[in-house]
Amino acid sequence: MPEAPARAGSATRAATVIAAIGLGGNLGDPPKTMARALGMLDASNDVDIRTVSRLFRTPPWGKTDQEWFHNACALVETRLDPHELLRLCLDIELKLDRVRSDRWGPRTIDLDVLLHGDFLSDHADLTVPHPRMTERAFVMVPLADIAPRAVVNLQSIADWASDVDSEGIEALSRDGNWWRDEVAPAAAETPA
Repeated sequence: MPEAPARAGSATRAATVIAAIGLGGNLGDPPKTMARALGMLDASNDVDIRTVSRLFRTPPWGKTDQEWFHNACALVETRLDPHELLRLCLDIELKLDRVRSDRWGPRTIDLDVLLHGDFLSDHADLTVPHPRMTERAFVMVPLADIAPRAVVNLQSIADWASDVDSEGIEALSRDGNWWRDEVAPAAAETPA
């Protein structure tokens, strides 16, 4: 993904990049929780939401004996390096009552750093591009909504999205503005 254009007056700040964040959840009110997460990301001094995919209802993946999920993806402009962005996402998950107890199990919110500019890493605590993202329709379908021409592993997001089994995935919104209706109460919430 390309670097974002520098902002006027930002000569002393780190260069910005475009990163892709995956969001999902299936406990409580997932659309509201996801909207709050997006609001908290956008309220950060180092992250600006650029575009958000439509909201999708998706079947569970990996562990299938649970409620269906709501998923979306967002493109953000950030000055944070990939590890800092991951820490911010994890902090937001904690503030929104994410409990990590069962791999691929139910959750209030999940925020994943999918892509971060041209950054590549296979580190134990952060793999970018996100591992297995190209196998998961709940990631590729929303990501194709907002970044169809971005390339992962030598193939466009649009091509990956058309290659995965998207049976059962349903768009719940007409566009990516679904989260803005829910974000007003979260505007005062900022990550520590």
